[in-house]
Parts: sequence; C-alpha cells; structure tokens
Amino acid sequence: MNSVILMAGSRVLAGLLLIFSVYMLLRGHNLPGGGFIGGLIGATGFILHAIAVDAASARQALRAPPQSIAVVGLGIALAAGALSAFAGDAFLTGQWLYLAGLPLSTVLVFDIGVYLVVFGAVLTLVFALEEAV
Repeated sequence: MNSVILMAGSRVLAGLLLIFSVYMLLRGHNLPGGGFIGGLIGATGFILHAIAVDAASARQALRAPPQSIAVVGLGIALAAGALSAFAGDAFLTGQWLYLAGLPLSTVLVFDIGVYLVVFGAVLTLVFALEEAV
C-alpha cells in the first residue's frame, strides 16, 4: 500500500500498541488481560506495519524470526511450570518469591511465555499470508 498517512501513522500506532500490550500483560493477574490478549495486541502493531509497508519490512523491524519468538515463549512457559515441580508442588502451581517486598511469581513468568507464544504464532501466520498475496 502506498498511503503516506498510513505509513506515518503506523509507526506511531505500532509503538503505542506495543506499550499497551505490555500494560495488558502486566495487569492480567488480578484484572482482565494477561499474556494472550497482550500478545494479540502486540502482534497487531507489527501487522499494521506490514499492511502499511510490506511484510519484509515488518520482519526486519521485528529483528527476530517470529517462529523463534514462539519457541522461546513456549520454553519460558514450560520452565514456569517446572519451577513448581522442583519446589515439590504440582506442575503449574504458582510460586512466589519476595524481593524487597516486591512479589515475583511463576504466574507472571508463565504469562510472559504465553505472550511470546501468541505474539510469535500470530505474526508467523500473518507474515506467511501477507507474503503469499
């Protein structure tokens, strides 16, 4: 597409969508949101960029193959589940670590993994469709 307005607007909107996706990821424990919806919103920024310019430019802006991002996310999600098994609890049982009063949990690690899986899988699909057209 050769729309100057869309090309200029997609740069701003892609950045805003990525920031909002991280916000949705982090608020997903106690409120609606989480890794799945955050990954979809983040992928939307790159999809908009692919529509405005082309899929090759969006792949270059991503700086990593989307398949690799999905695989890393799956590994992170599995590691979050395994951490509870090492602690003697059932697989995917939440574990918390308090550092200076700040609670860190395996639930957040699992959500980050889901975020990356959804982000990578959606972009893999959309880039393949965009390049086929």
